[in-house]
Amino acid sequence: MSETPGAAPASTGTAPPTPSDAEVVSRVEGALGRITLNRPRAINALNHAMVRDIEAVLTAWEGDDTVAAVLIDGAGERGLCAGGDIRSIQASARGDGREAAAFWRDEYLLNAHIARFTKPYVAFMDGVVMGGGVGVSAHGSVRVVTERSTVGMPEATIGFVPDVGGTFLLSRAPGETGTHMALTAGSVGPGDAVYTGLADHFVPSERLADLADALTKAASAEHVADAVGRFAETVPAGDLAGSRHWIDACYSADTAEEIVDRLRSHGDKDAARAADVIESKSPTSVKVALAALCRARELPTLEAVLEQEYRVSCATLSSPDLVEGVRAQVIDKDRNPRWAPDRLAEVSDSHVARFFAAAPDGPLGLIDEGSRA
Repeated sequence: MSETPGAAPASTGTAPPTPSDAEVVSRVEGALGRITLNRPRAINALNHAMVRDIEAVLTAWEGDDTVAAVLIDGAGERGLCAGGDIRSIQASARGDGREAAAFWRDEYLLNAHIARFTKPYVAFMDGVVMGGGVGVSAHGSVRVVTERSTVGMPEATIGFVPDVGGTFLLSRAPGETGTHMALTAGSVGPGDAVYTGLADHFVPSERLADLADALTKAASAEHVADAVGRFAETVPAGDLAGSRHWIDACYSADTAEEIVDRLRSHGDKDAARAADVIESKSPTSVKVALAALCRARELPTLEAVLEQEYRVSCATLSSPDLVEGVRAQVIDKDRNPRWAPDRLAEVSDSHVARFFAAAPDGPLGLIDEGSRA
């Protein structure tokens, strides 16, 4: 297979393979279009160029009859994708925010494209799969986790709010497990990833290469399902199902303050620990995330939720907590963010409401103009 420099074109037709040192490596092997995120030192964190490259490749392959299915994975041993390039987002937020908003616009449009992709879209969710990594995997039609998988939406830790369709997925998890994950910014292993609906199948990591080889011979959706079925094993048990007695009782409260109070008074040590974790996160992020999840439950489609998430994400650019959270966790790494406000009780309903106002540059255009997102 020859390698042609340059990104895949945005037009339909055959997408040429990309060089092996590109940040997104694409090639066709048999009937399988393969996309590998290739920033292993950054755990394959997504930047704007990578999002555009993935979109271009998917558009080309969707119109290519020789490509029967698509597989996305990550280079290196650490994971599929650790999320978006939050250093770049923070730098943009410290300025006019336009670059971050443009990145999110294209990223969310890509998430929607993945969800409606007309061919089997297989994601190897091996290792770290966080934030934007969930966006390029969990909306696919075939989602594979391994014993090394760590899947989550950690946004509240950096003063942000779950996005990339995360509030759609978490709002539809069993009981209040998605609310627990969002407010604690916690991650889960393979068993809970399948339980919460973020993944479908468990395949040991040592068998992924053989599964990928089998997928190159899969000429239809049925053949893809058969190939995955041959390699899939019983998923290891997770923890969330056995914790539903306190998760559902506590997180069903109407406010973040009441959720924390219920967690502290429940009597389960894990519930008390969750209360401590929530109170360490950005109070604004916690309250906006809770409101976003409640609203997402009432929205009918992923597209409608992505429109809401775009409004929320753009609003975070003018919130001090995003810049401060990235500083504390990623830039200075002192793990001591100074949130403003720094207590849940100080975040008013009117402050939360402003995160759902129209985005400055308008909607994504994913739903009919007259629809309410």
